[in-house]
Amino acid sequence: FARMFIQVCLYFYCKCLWRCLKFVVRKLTGQCELQRICYNTKPGAARTMKIEASLKGSKSKRLQTSVNVHPDAIEKTIDDIMELKRINPDINPQLGVSLQACLLQIVGYRNLIAEVEKLRREPYDSENPQHEEMLLKLWKCLKPNSPLKARISKQWCEIGFQGDDPKTDFRGMGLLGLYNLVYFAEWDTEIAQQVLTDSLHPKYREVTKKELSQLSKAEWEKKKFDKAIGYSFAIVGINITDLAYNLLVSGALKTHFYNVAPEAPTLTHFQQTFCYLMHEFHKFWIDEDPLDIMEFNRVREKFYKRILRQLQNPEMALCPHFAASESLINM
Repeated sequence: FARMFIQVCLYFYCKCLWRCLKFVVRKLTGQCELQRICYNTKPGAARTMKIEASLKGSKSKRLQTSVNVHPDAIEKTIDDIMELKRINPDINPQLGVSLQACLLQIVGYRNLIAEVEKLRREPYDSENPQHEEMLLKLWKCLKPNSPLKARISKQWCEIGFQGDDPKTDFRGMGLLGLYNLVYFAEWDTEIAQQVLTDSLHPKYREVTKKELSQLSKAEWEKKKFDKAIGYSFAIVGINITDLAYNLLVSGALKTHFYNVAPEAPTLTHFQQTFCYLMHEFHKFWIDEDPLDIMEFNRVREKFYKRILRQLQNPEMALCPHFAASESLINM
């Protein structure tokens, strides 16, 4: 009880102290916190995340709710913020532009979560012509020289589905898994086909001299006869969709999106991120060189933690280097 009481007192003390410090700094600099952030922090995740924290932590309800407005109401919201903070827009024209860009990213991220969630919750329907068309497009992009003999066929196992009918594999991620796989296969066709080939005929990772020196004779004998392990391309794609979804919903992808999307991040940004994660996971799988497919969850968790660590850097962008992502690089 005593510890809890002390923590509560410290919380209120720090909160009051922080507000007092903000008041003193404003009087000394003649600038509010939003102005100081925009003027002293370069555009990108660092600035947008500070603006977001400042608005959410404000004692003003109008500022707190500004991060939840409709995109069409952002301009009016900026005017309200300037009025509330007694900032002359004629003297500070760049401030309004900077705040608008930040709010577009903040509101866009929230809307992207809603859009992704909607796709995730929509089940695959084999009676829906659009769903069926997308599924067939996935096959054509990945196996252009091998016609699909029937809609229900063991051929689907060739691209990593578990059975004769892929619709059963989309249960976990709904249409989102299919959307991502089709995007990868359609826009990064060469890389997707290569990853598929490697997953069916995995490459063995060479043992470095350092690793060799650390292996015992028994371990080396086992390693000599060990075979590289492949994986089911489509199933892993759905699994990486789940990983990307968790990164998005947890807010971890804010760092990446706020650094690469000059305004509101869109579903295309999310799908391009999926392409990056698929390619990186493939390389990571080869480097990890698991003994069997039962190690998949361990490798996936290790990969997930690595991406999380990267995204903790406010200057981090997941550096898309695919053809589908060139538009991001040029922005």
